[in-house]
Amino acid sequence: MAHNKGSNRSGGGKPAPNNKTAYNRTTQGKKIAGKGTAGKSAGGKGTDRGTAKSGLIFVISLILIGALVITLAIVFLKDSDGSGLKDLPNYTEIKGDYTAEGLKYEKQPHLGDPNAKVKVIEFADFKCPACKKWEETYMDQLQQDFIDTGKIELFFINYAFIDRDSIMAASAGEAIAAQSNEKFWEFKRKLYEHQGDETKIWATPDFLLDFVKKNIEGIDYDRFAKDLKEYTYMLPVKEDFKTGGYYGVNGTPQFMVNGELLPSASYEELAAAIEAELAETD
Repeated sequence: MAHNKGSNRSGGGKPAPNNKTAYNRTTQGKKIAGKGTAGKSAGGKGTDRGTAKSGLIFVISLILIGALVITLAIVFLKDSDGSGLKDLPNYTEIKGDYTAEGLKYEKQPHLGDPNAKVKVIEFADFKCPACKKWEETYMDQLQQDFIDTGKIELFFINYAFIDRDSIMAASAGEAIAAQSNEKFWEFKRKLYEHQGDETKIWATPDFLLDFVKKNIEGIDYDRFAKDLKEYTYMLPVKEDFKTGGYYGVNGTPQFMVNGELLPSASYEELAAAIEAELAETD
């Protein structure tokens, strides 16, 4: 990740004694050996029993040690999961009625002129590294080119799919938006700035409570904390997720322009789709 060599010796090195002498010695040796063998046999049984007993004790000890190690590992893993997944429901645990069909613009956080002819939807997951990169690379450009100019109204729909804390982060965003549409967009930008490792559980209730307390001013923090702890906006997050799936969303970020889902998240493709819709509405 040894090859043991053995030696094969014959007794031919010594000259054989004469037959009579050899016979007498052999006979006497047999008698003596007989007595000696009897003595050794009795002692051998005792030795075998002692060895067997020691071996049994050793095996039992190994089994007990192994069981202890397994038990400790299970406890450790359980505690680790508990610290990460505690208070993080999955979609099957979120109960209530919802409708996947329909984009429900009126329910979503929005940015831009409500009278804009072109409606753009961003589907995103706060744990998604690509979403963070898109936000940092293109959001200001989108705002400058199309939002501030009144050409589009931008909407945000959760597509929380990476892990359970994606759902928790999305519900925090919903709780912020319920208080202030403007504060939601601040929350979105700053949460991406504080995004953790995609492969780890980081958007826990404790993290989100502390994050909002330190970074988002101008909201009722006690109300936010209550909504987060009581899962007030978990069902809207589930509805968003089901809506995205209904319209063919299968990853993040993805964009929809006037109801048409774009095949990629490139800014060039998004801008071209917007311009095409603007040309049709003129």
